[in-house]
Order: sequence, then C-alpha cells, then structure tokens
Amino acid sequence: MNILHNKYDTIENIIFKQGLRITSLELNPEHDKLLIYLNTNMTLVAPTKNYKGLKNASVKRLKNYRLISDGVGIHWPDLDEDLSLKGFLKEFLNQKLKSHRKMVLA
Repeated sequence: MNILHNKYDTIENIIFKQGLRITSLELNPEHDKLLIYLNTNMTLVAPTKNYKGLKNASVKRLKNYRLISDGVGIHWPDLDEDLSLKGFLKEFLNQKLKSHRKMVLA
C-alpha cells in the first residue's frame, strides 16, 4: 500500500493544483461584505463581521489592503490582519454543507 505524504491538506491541494488566486478585493460597507474575486471568474462573498480584525474597522482602514503570497492571502497593515484564500474556501464549503441536507456527488 502506497500512502502519499504531502504537506498540504485537501483545500490547499485544490488551491495550488488549480492555481487559484485572489485577483482583487472589493468592499461593500453598506452591506458589511467583502467581495473576493478569483482568477477563475468566481467571486466569494464574506461578511466583514465574521472576522474579528475587520469587524469594527473603518472603511478607510479596510481599503488599505494588499494581496500577499502571490494572491493566496490578503493583508491589512493598519489592522495587522491576514486572511487566506484557504479560509474563505473552507467557510464557503461549510456554508454549502449546512445549507443542503442531501448532497449528491456523481
């Protein structure tokens, strides 16, 4: 039996094998949302209130961000906050699994 030992978990494998990257970020302060644009034309939507470091930040401070690690993370220097593509995808999967009682994979 051959067991592969790699240093990445499943979500990281997807990110790196598929070359997923964050290309840009848009803030929607009226609706408390981050719109995370990926190089696959997919958009992830995340509430800022879910992230302790972003929760009470001003719009000015939220707009001061930079993409890090070749687009697999976002850093807010004024807030000393880093969020990862892995974390956003993990949250997306958790929401999908909670919203459907039956999932069919075929």
